[in-house]
Amino acid sequence: MRKTIPFILALAILLPFAAKAQKGIDVSRFQDSINWKRVAKNSNIEFVYVKATEGASIFDPMYKYNIKKAKDAGLLVGSYHVYSSRTTAYQQFANFKKTVGKNKQDLVPVLDIEATHCHKLYMARVDKLLELMEKEYGAKPMIYTSEKLYNTHFNNKKYKKYHYFIANYKRQPSMAYTLWQYTQRGKLKGIAGFVDFSKFHKKYSVEDIKLKKKAAAATSESKENKQPEAAKNAAKTPPVAETQKPKEQ
Repeated sequence: MRKTIPFILALAILLPFAAKAQKGIDVSRFQDSINWKRVAKNSNIEFVYVKATEGASIFDPMYKYNIKKAKDAGLLVGSYHVYSSRTTAYQQFANFKKTVGKNKQDLVPVLDIEATHCHKLYMARVDKLLELMEKEYGAKPMIYTSEKLYNTHFNNKKYKKYHYFIANYKRQPSMAYTLWQYTQRGKLKGIAGFVDFSKFHKKYSVEDIKLKKKAAAATSESKENKQPEAAKNAAKTPPVAETQKPKEQ
């Protein structure tokens, strides 16, 4: 019995941390109409990835509703594109860019590469699509795939700098990953059917996949720096006489 006391104490200490583990979901039109306010009440659910597009012309009819309502409810949001082997990288990127406003995203975009959508995986096309997405959204996309496809196509130095979102419903992935989609049959208040649940590897957190708001921060900083100078110039400028018409700028 004495041996069990330290174990119970350790369990009591660890449980609060386990309960606060960062988890997220990914959704599409298959979840139908979601009550995002109810979903956001679950303190374990911190982020959501929403399906935006697929291939060159398909867009999810629930995307705009889901991305807006989830964000309004206080969840961090990101968007994903399902890769197709039947169209070019430029066509697929145009579809994604048209649908996904970069100023409405909290998380890096995801490129979803699944065997069911890839009759043959043209890696040059994948590379170009990743490149276009990174240039537009200011961060390397996260790659969602299976361990099998990862080991076949991505397990080399060329792709080491990407975050991986791995689906495995039987066990924890054996390779390096950032997010693990561990079930597709999750239940959550606010969603009528099943939903995919994901959690981070212990080395990572949601901070690692957040988009850096560099452009917005730079613009704000620039305005702040200009304000004192503008005020000084205004102080040096003599007042314009009422009868004098100022020059048009």
